Amino acid sequence: MTKRRARTAQQRGGRQIGFIGGGNMARAMIRGLVGAGLYRADQIVASDVDSACRQTLARRLRVRATADNSEVMRAAPVVVLAVKPQIIDGVLAGVRSDVTRRHVVVSIAAGVPTARLERGLGGYARVVRVMPNTPALLGKGMSVVVRGAHATAADERLAVRLFRAVGQALAVTDERWLDAITGLSGSGPAYVYLFAEGLIAGAVAAGLPAELATTLTFQTLVGAAAMLQESGETPERLRAQVTSPGGTTLAGLTQLDRRGFKDTVTAAVVAATNRSVELGRG
Repeated sequence: MTKRRARTAQQRGGRQIGFIGGGNMARAMIRGLVGAGLYRADQIVASDVDSACRQTLARRLRVRATADNSEVMRAAPVVVLAVKPQIIDGVLAGVRSDVTRRHVVVSIAAGVPTARLERGLGGYARVVRVMPNTPALLGKGMSVVVRGAHATAADERLAVRLFRAVGQALAVTDERWLDAITGLSGSGPAYVYLFAEGLIAGAVAAGLPAELATTLTFQTLVGAAAMLQESGETPERLRAQVTSPGGTTLAGLTQLDRRGFKDTVTAAVVAATNRSVELGRG
């Protein structure tokens, strides 16, 4: 840690942050928070039911690891719920008696609305809901934050700051958007990975060695993403720029269009959105 980052963490004194659930996303956040100087490892406590996960947290990340969710709540005023939506109600019930008005509870449980979280925590909890995605594991995530009925603007800013340690983060005011955000940026990386599989398979079918096809595919996706972010052009305009009449790109796009590629991707986002709604209902 640099001297500046160490000072930043030191200025926070005894402030603690806790994680209930110590899986991949929690570990990515811990690495990001420590790397950004927002917290020291000794200011972080995390719980998990799996002993191997606790060992990883303690040995590799040097944080305090426990099997007791209530211990996390008692130790930290800021707690990140990093558990699956299928078990969220049981987790909430288990820590309800430990929640105080000093706590800020940040949930990354997909689809679970703030009202359900608040009810599960006793009705008055300061809850912030976040939808991150898996590129956060490399510090390249996209996270969207919305606050519940009792959370403050400062709580929202805190959550945005936390998730900017693992990529980009922004706040929205309409929680109804989070289901569609889940269907897009939450599930979206998987759609890109499937597209990459198709590009590699196509290149191999066309005669390239698999290793070369993979290298070309990955860099093509990186370059295309950079063009989308940095060129200032719309996706439609960028596509038009590389599509010459009668050329190779048009031949490929014609095949994608015949097979309903764009409509299929659209349907995938909608289907994932609908599933997010279902998960939120419990």
